[in-house]
Amino acid sequence: MLIIKMIPGENIDRALKRYRNKVRNTQQLKRIRDNQEFTKKSKEKRESMKKAIHRKEYLKMNEV
Repeated sequence: MLIIKMIPGENIDRALKRYRNKVRNTQQLKRIRDNQEFTKKSKEKRESMKKAIHRKEYLKMNEV
């Protein structure tokens, strides 16, 4: 659970904006979505390898 301290005299919209940024920076929503269903270790590994290959090809293409 994320806690945002309200500064005296601070606008509620500003506090909500700080809360949203904190949620985004901690990737809390991503973890909640990932935990909705079980993912096998082999599938996680396969997806990470796929991501790494894509990243490598992208960087290689931009070097030329």
